[in-house]
Amino acid sequence: MKTIKQKTGLIVLSGGMDSVTLLYDYQERIAMAVSFDYGSKHNASEIPYAVEHCAKLGIKHITIPLSFMNEYFRSDLLLSGGAIPTEAYNAENMASTVVPFRNGIMLSIAAGLAESHELSEIYIANHFGDHAIYPDCRRSFILPMMEAIEAGTSNSVQLRAPYTDISKTDIAGIGGRLGIDYSRTWSCYQGGSTQCGVCATCRERREAMQQAGIPDPTLYLNK
Repeated sequence: MKTIKQKTGLIVLSGGMDSVTLLYDYQERIAMAVSFDYGSKHNASEIPYAVEHCAKLGIKHITIPLSFMNEYFRSDLLLSGGAIPTEAYNAENMASTVVPFRNGIMLSIAAGLAESHELSEIYIANHFGDHAIYPDCRRSFILPMMEAIEAGTSNSVQLRAPYTDISKTDIAGIGGRLGIDYSRTWSCYQGGSTQCGVCATCRERREAMQQAGIPDPTLYLNK
């Protein structure tokens, strides 16, 4: 008789390529997903994909509003900020899209949520390609956060960040092997109903799939 493993994981799920890949990659461990509506230009475009994939996999999904970030934080990624960069995805070009301590805030909430639901793991899809741009995606942030979450929860919640040392191209390759339909994910920081194709995140998305040798099914406004 086959033993059914109890799902013990909570995933921070945006609806983008990386977190959706992680969702499918670790679906056998994930009991719940949480998305955060923090007032970014693309939250309304990507969160519906998080809901869609969770419904497909039979995983509970919740969205937590963090409107204070849009009101009080400074970042061009937010609705209250300036224009999204449309050149190459690099540290100099993307610095204005940093949302201060975003992952720290979200992981703190996720830790409380996991403990409240008696879940012992949190999954996050930060990756190596972001480390130079976003301080809270780096291993130097993730490691002490692992310690803080474990020490600060009564059930010693473990933070899992399995993509920390791999690239977005590597993630696209994982998604290709898993058969993920990337047309049902969102990367474009511009928001809207169709991904622009020219902002830095669209460029990174296209390049990752090209380098991974998988078809890009995304509909872009600009080729």
